Amino acid sequence: MLILVGLGNPGPKYTNNRHNIGFFAADAIARRWRFGVERQKFQSLMSEGVIETPTGPVRALLMKPQTFMNESGRAVGAAVSFLKADPTDVVVFYDELDLAPGRFRMKAGGGAAGHNGIRSITSQIGPHFRRARMGIGHPGDKDRVLGYVLGDFHKSEATWVDDLSKACAEALPMLAAGEDERYQAEVMRLAPAEKLDPRKAAQKGTEGV
Repeated sequence: MLILVGLGNPGPKYTNNRHNIGFFAADAIARRWRFGVERQKFQSLMSEGVIETPTGPVRALLMKPQTFMNESGRAVGAAVSFLKADPTDVVVFYDELDLAPGRFRMKAGGGAAGHNGIRSITSQIGPHFRRARMGIGHPGDKDRVLGYVLGDFHKSEATWVDDLSKACAEALPMLAAGEDERYQAEVMRLAPAEKLDPRKAAQKGTEGV
């Protein structure tokens, strides 16, 4: 079974935060593939569904941890343990400061690069899970990062956020088939975004707002 995890913080206060773009992707996946009704399990809002691929259907568990970002690993670890899943069956969708807004990159394994949700998951299941990195840009100064990721997307950013989330959902058969490079290319084809310096791009995107 494929375990798809969208990271974010629970509650209306955080709904439109940049840190919650993983939740946006999870919701788009649930809509596109008509996953079942959400229910509480594994300290998450969880639903199940089937993704059709050229080689056959793949069952998937979709999770939005409700533990707050810094403790996301508790939820993911519980699911992996219960299902006896391999960490490579886990794909985590989350905000990436080091990619320009709208850019998308897949990565397998590696460090947390300062992301507390990824650090928490690594502490529970090790580093070898797959990461779907959704670019939000960088505010330019490390002292501004917390306020930036916990700040809401501006109205001017709504289109690319929606396009990227839908592309992550539409291209999902490639991910489910284990073709991460093709998945990355297809997401970027469906939701093209200019490759820019993430610091300059983020500043440009908020100018005059």
